[in-house]
Amino acid sequence: MTIAHADTARTPVPTQSTYQSRVADYWNAEENPVNLELGKIDDLYHHHYGIGDADWSVLDEQDPDLRRERVTGELHRLEHAQAELLASRLGDLSPTDRVFDAGCGRGGGSVVAHLRYGCHADGATISAKQADFANAQARKRGIDDKVRYHHRNMLDTGFTSGAYAASWNNESTMYVELDLLFAEHARLLRRGGRYVTITGCYNDAYGRASREVSLINAHYICDIHPRSEYFRAMARNRLVPVHVQDLTEAALPYWELRRKADHLVTGIEETFLNAYRNGSFQYLLIAADRV
Repeated sequence: MTIAHADTARTPVPTQSTYQSRVADYWNAEENPVNLELGKIDDLYHHHYGIGDADWSVLDEQDPDLRRERVTGELHRLEHAQAELLASRLGDLSPTDRVFDAGCGRGGGSVVAHLRYGCHADGATISAKQADFANAQARKRGIDDKVRYHHRNMLDTGFTSGAYAASWNNESTMYVELDLLFAEHARLLRRGGRYVTITGCYNDAYGRASREVSLINAHYICDIHPRSEYFRAMARNRLVPVHVQDLTEAALPYWELRRKADHLVTGIEETFLNAYRNGSFQYLLIAADRV
C-alpha cells in the first residue's frame, strides 16, 4: 500500500499574527550553544530540557576542556532521556503509521520517534531556518523518505485529517492558545490516536502566575498556561487524558547541572530552580487519547 504524504492536502501560510512573526524571528535568529553544542554530539538536536539523575562526577574533572566536554555530554544525555520518555508514551506504533511533531524545533524528537518505531514523521515549525536545518539532518541520516519537516504553523498545518496515529508537543504549547492547538491535534489524529505533551505550566493551587513564571515568559517570549487549562482545553477538544506524570523533581538535576556549565548558561537557570522549588511551576507529561 502506498502512503500519501500528509501535506498533500493544503499548504497554508505559516504565520498569521504579529506575535507569531515575533516568535518566528526569535527562532530564526537563535544560535544558543545550549541547543547547538549538545546536538553536535550525535546530531540529535533537542529544544527542550532534561530529566533524571545526573552524573555529578563530570564536575570533578580537572582538565577544563574535558570538563566542558563531559558536562555537555551529560546535559545532552538528560535531554535525550526526556525525548525517549515522551516517545515511549506515543502508543503501539508500527512502521506504516504516521506521527506529527508540533513545534518540532531542529527535529530531534521526530528522529527519536522514527528510530524507536520506524514510523513516518512530519514535524512543523514556524521557523523556516529550523525546518531547513532539520531536513538537512534527516538527509544526512538517510531517513528523509520517512522523516520530513515543514515550515508551517502548528495551529493550521494543512495536513490531512485523521492521518496520524500519534502527535505531540515537547515544550512548545506555551507559544499558542491551547484550544486552537488541541483542536488541530484532534483533527489530525485518527480515532483512538494518542497525543502527548511535556510542558512547564504554572500551578493554579499556588495562585496566579508567580514572578518566576513571568520572568520565564519574558525570557522565551512565551505565555505559560495554568495547569488546569490543559485539562479543560483537552476535554473541549475530544482528548481524554490516560496518563499524567509530574516530572518536576526529575527535572531539578538537569537545571542544577546546567547552572554550573559556564559555557552553556543562559541566565534563566536559577529562575527555573526557584519556580520548581517554591511550587509555583510544574513540569508535566500528559498523554491523552483522541475519542
